[in-house]
Amino acid sequence: MTITAILSALAEEQQGLLELLQQPQKISHAGRDFWQGRLHGQPVVLAISRIGKVSAATTSAALIERFKVSRIVFTGVAGGLGEGVQVGDVVVATEFLQHDLDASPIFPRYEVPLYGQSRFACDAALTALLLQAVRAGLESLALPATTLLHRGLIASGDRFVSGAPESRALRSALQGGGHEVLAVEMEGAAAAQVCFDYGVPFAAVRTISDRADDTAHVDFPAFVKDVASLYAQAIARHLLGLLSKQ
Repeated sequence: MTITAILSALAEEQQGLLELLQQPQKISHAGRDFWQGRLHGQPVVLAISRIGKVSAATTSAALIERFKVSRIVFTGVAGGLGEGVQVGDVVVATEFLQHDLDASPIFPRYEVPLYGQSRFACDAALTALLLQAVRAGLESLALPATTLLHRGLIASGDRFVSGAPESRALRSALQGGGHEVLAVEMEGAAAAQVCFDYGVPFAAVRTISDRADDTAHVDFPAFVKDVASLYAQAIARHLLGLLSKQ
């Protein structure tokens, strides 16, 4: 049976999905609650990773090992870092890197030791379906024409980037390493690496909650509850519909 895992860092980011879950069954494993059931007719597991790369890695490994999921889709919020990426926009990831990984001079900055690479690509086929689902989901919500969909590189790190000087410095450092990053968050790169290790398709979508600057903390809970969770519901509905036709 093909099972889709929908993973988020915070419970608020999945608000509404659990209420829609049919035949729900809660299973506690690895210190977390996982919800199995059917969503829009498809078998799913809903999971909350908690915040940070280690938590995301633990949860991703558990989804693969314990629940035998066929694919993992991460949905949540992020800070906009790239030019033109504004609050309310949506970013579908093509690749992830860890912006706080530095094993130099033994390995180049940002390169994951013993992997020979700094970026982990999302699954192309699953990402293409996710892009379709995002477009359809946003259209169904009748959002303002200013809401944009971006596609590209996202950076993860165990730090909440919330100051304009830090944001500028981070973007400059990444650009210096040849990495043009659209958004920054705290989990995706870890989940992407785990899925790479296991050969499990991975895709991710992030709603931009702030510009990773001095206003990053303003109304964050309200944004997640009132905006990002609605995006997640609409995107999940369309993605699972597309997956059912595969």
